[in-house]
Amino acid sequence: MNLKYLTAVGLGLLLTTTLQAAETEREPFDDRYCTTCHGADGIGNEGVQAPRLAGMEDWYLRDQLVKFREGIRGTHPEDTEGLAMQPMAAKLSDESIEDIVDWVGSWDYVPAEATIEGEVDAGRQLYSSCASCHGRNGEGNEALGAPQLAGQNDWYLVTQLKNFKAGYRGSHPDDVRGRQMQPMAQMLQNEQAIDNVVAYINTLSVD
Repeated sequence: MNLKYLTAVGLGLLLTTTLQAAETEREPFDDRYCTTCHGADGIGNEGVQAPRLAGMEDWYLRDQLVKFREGIRGTHPEDTEGLAMQPMAAKLSDESIEDIVDWVGSWDYVPAEATIEGEVDAGRQLYSSCASCHGRNGEGNEALGAPQLAGQNDWYLVTQLKNFKAGYRGSHPDDVRGRQMQPMAQMLQNEQAIDNVVAYINTLSVD
């Protein structure tokens, strides 16, 4: 059996067990356990590929939580991190999701530190296609369902671009936005191209 799959399942079981044990110590409606992986300040955790939530758009966070809950995202056997996240969202009610969105919205936005190196000029050229949806400055576009890229963890962006390119994300028939993203990721010919475009995104900022 696939080692990445077993790793993801193991992490998911560990987190589920932790949450079940904690349920006796918290109110039944309190599903604010995001900090377990995403960090107490919501700036992300590279070790488990949990992205920055602080400053994330409320509409995008809501959309992704619903997708995880409904199995539209996080069910592909090669999506290691998604497989760990899916059971965390599976138990959420609509009310819990709204509570989480409001809670996360109260966190201070802290842009993530750059960790990916690449050829910025080459990345600038590649990003011209991304800008049509995500904006010239990586500010995102709610109408197009395109999240803000500027300030997000660059290692997370690299992983997700690879997942889209490989078909690990965006293959579910109900993931309309993800299916639109897949061919865009295919335009990045190799890992160097992915690093280059992410290195350029690291130079963007949202005023």
